[in-house]
Amino acid sequence: MQLIISDDHSGLRKARQAVFTGISWQRCQFHLQQNASQYVPRKKMRKTVAADIRAIFNAPDREQAEVYLRQTVLKYADSASGLADWLETAIPEGLTVFNFPEEHRRRIRTSNVLERVSQEIKRRTRVIRIFPNEASCLRLVSAVLMEISEDWVTGRIYLNFKSG
Repeated sequence: MQLIISDDHSGLRKARQAVFTGISWQRCQFHLQQNASQYVPRKKMRKTVAADIRAIFNAPDREQAEVYLRQTVLKYADSASGLADWLETAIPEGLTVFNFPEEHRRRIRTSNVLERVSQEIKRRTRVIRIFPNEASCLRLVSAVLMEISEDWVTGRIYLNFKSG
């Protein structure tokens, strides 16, 4: 395992630190973008802040992303100090993606793939409504996960690790 992609859930953070020490962590950029709105002091600033964060995440490389981050922190240091502090500590957690090949970055910058798997499990279990026992629920969820896994292996390639 080379990378864990998640939001900043305290339980996940503790588990990751306890069990997966040494594994890189990519904080979901989509959720970071959403979390930023909590620190924006005026509603009219939200679009500008969102654009500034997108510029950081869409930088061509990590060095440029860090330059954009420093500029953004300075931009809001006086007008929104809480936002500037949050940007300085939280945004770097979303820059791990720059340690991976450029062709993979679009797919590993968010936790969308995991959320899509969760939606599929929810969709398939909702049809049943009430399971006769825990084992029957586990069988269905396992079957759904095996189906998804098989599709990733034999169908559409999610990430291509072959170079060139």
